[in-house]
Amino acid sequence: MIKMKLFFSSIIILFFTNLWSSNTVPSIADGPYVNYRDKQIVVTTIYHDGNGKKYVGADSFAVSSKKSIELLVPTDEAGKNFVVKFKSKLENEKAEYNKVKKQFIVSDIEANFKAFRTLLQANGVIDENLDWTFGEGHLVLTGDFFDRGNQLNEVLWLIYSLEDKANAAKGYVHFILGNHEVMNLNADLRYVHPKYHENAQLMNRTYLSLFGDDTELGRWLRTKNIIERVGDMLCMHGGVSRYLNIMGLSLTEINGLARPYYADTSYNYPNVQTEIMFSDQGPLWYRGYYAGPANERATQGQVDSSLQLFRAKYIATGHTIVAHTVGLYFNGKVFNTDVPHAQGISEAILIEDNKFFKVNLKGERKEMVVEKS
Repeated sequence: MIKMKLFFSSIIILFFTNLWSSNTVPSIADGPYVNYRDKQIVVTTIYHDGNGKKYVGADSFAVSSKKSIELLVPTDEAGKNFVVKFKSKLENEKAEYNKVKKQFIVSDIEANFKAFRTLLQANGVIDENLDWTFGEGHLVLTGDFFDRGNQLNEVLWLIYSLEDKANAAKGYVHFILGNHEVMNLNADLRYVHPKYHENAQLMNRTYLSLFGDDTELGRWLRTKNIIERVGDMLCMHGGVSRYLNIMGLSLTEINGLARPYYADTSYNYPNVQTEIMFSDQGPLWYRGYYAGPANERATQGQVDSSLQLFRAKYIATGHTIVAHTVGLYFNGKVFNTDVPHAQGISEAILIEDNKFFKVNLKGERKEMVVEKS
């Protein structure tokens, strides 16, 4: 039975115990948002009432019941939702992964759930039920899944749910943060879709609080890295500048320096090394492989130094659109995965049997060749 309490001032409806299992749930407009408060898990969802208006539903559970809770998440298809279960625990990701059989690398989805879903389904990473079908493969997401689009929560909860499903098949999902993930944590909200400010206001909250450290997604995001080596591939959003090379840090040290400051809104970093992590010379923001003044552009020597330092053979980045298609640069050593998904141009990189393919929304694959840098 659903118990209901109506507050006319804010048109808030509180739903309790059977909210997630019912097939009669109203159309979901946004969410769910999960907060931890006084040994309670509070799940908040925004619904459509069928007449163009939105209202808020909230459900409270004891933390001890966490394993049995199922979250209902909407998709890009009307009336079609998927179920997410909580992780048993959240831990910081490690920075290096060996013996990787195949990889699927995609970036810059920017809250475009339809493009993300279709790209994964068309290329055998997930099925029509959004379940993992990539076996022991690694799905590598190189940042900027936040901002601009209007289905952010759908994208995040899909990634969240795929992690456990991949692990069960001995595969893995790597969600490597980009500059837009960090911007959303540290209050640089220039590119947030207006929908989310409106919905935060409807819930009597600030947008920044939606991913605070008292939320499930906020805690989960804080476990993620800004750079990883996945097999032979060094993966990050922006790139590795010569300054990062000179610092001589390990991948674990780089992530360790950056993680405490993902949500720091003061921008007062304790040392030069940490400041570089969040500058245009750090892994989140660097564009030197593809853009900038000629005398500041990356060189082949710089790329080779990075690969030697981090014991990799290749580099995969997003962040900078070069040719509206994924590309291979620097004598076949640097992969760019940033494409304009919002324009219907969605591509990714598939690495399988030591071959590199660009793949698209139709599941077509084409072996990659080196582009002129």
